[in-house]
Amino acid sequence: MTQGRTTGVVKWFNAEKGFGFITPDGQEKDVFVHFSAIADTTGYRSLNEGDRVEFMVAQGQKGLEAKEVRRV
Repeated sequence: MTQGRTTGVVKWFNAEKGFGFITPDGQEKDVFVHFSAIADTTGYRSLNEGDRVEFMVAQGQKGLEAKEVRRV
């Protein structure tokens, strides 16, 4: 199941482990994000706490996860 694109703020991201969570705008439940879902072709794929992002939400094995993540 995939929903449309949404926006949110990076709650936290651990660059060493390659994952973190995004808080979608207007929602209480955070969304998991893995470094492989970051659509950044300029090099190292990482996010910073507080970054505004746009992404797709998909149902993963353990809950909602972000796909095609881009900074806005």
